[in-house]
Amino acid sequence: MCGREIMPTPFPGMDPYLEKPGLWVQIHASLIVDIQRFLTPLLRPRYNVAIEQRTYLTFLSPDEQSSGIPDILLASPIDEDDDDIAVATAPMVTRPLVSELPMPQVVTERYLEVRDAVNKEVITVIEVLSPANKKGREGRAQYERKRLKVLASLTNLVEIDLIRAGKPFPMKVKRASHYRIVVSRSWQRPKADIYLFGVRDKIPDFPIPLQEGETEPVLPLNQILHELYDLGGYDLAIDYRKKTEPPLAEKDAKWVAQILGNKD
Repeated sequence: MCGREIMPTPFPGMDPYLEKPGLWVQIHASLIVDIQRFLTPLLRPRYNVAIEQRTYLTFLSPDEQSSGIPDILLASPIDEDDDDIAVATAPMVTRPLVSELPMPQVVTERYLEVRDAVNKEVITVIEVLSPANKKGREGRAQYERKRLKVLASLTNLVEIDLIRAGKPFPMKVKRASHYRIVVSRSWQRPKADIYLFGVRDKIPDFPIPLQEGETEPVLPLNQILHELYDLGGYDLAIDYRKKTEPPLAEKDAKWVAQILGNKD
């Protein structure tokens, strides 16, 4: 049986259609694993690249209701002119409205740690942000505390933000961008290397800092993400006739329509 030919992503760098919540969960998990697999042979036996996770309890935000668990209780207001409203002059049985209450959800977020293989000291933390880190109140608060803790330590931080949704974390840059990568070396703080790029750009290669004076391996994230797209068959999961989520600015949306060949 012949399979359908693999169609690579039509975007030079980050494919904005991968940001859709249902897809990004898969991309995030695979990206963590693929970065670990790429770095491990480069860093062994001096360092170990480990997948770690944090968990917390939260409620779903309004834009996450597609998972089936609403976060707000909605009821229609009473129309005082409604002739069907009974006057409370005699006992009556009121039929209840059927709705759903917000339910707590356990969120698990994975990230990478580069550790000294001998003393297990954490040298570098690699974070791939998700919408929960930037939009959810509890998720953002949890990540901000983790971020501040790392920045106040002797541990390096690499922060990969491939999500347009939500407010970016504070940094002194003079121009906006769709996406950003932060490389913060502990011995250079408060200075950090910031890579800014948009939907029309390739994701830049960037170094993974280790200890001061050591050679830093370069992570080809664009290549890793595009290979992940091909191997995961995401061309079969995406409907490029629809608009991106979240939507792009008009100029970028027209550019996307042009490269996709959409007439709308």
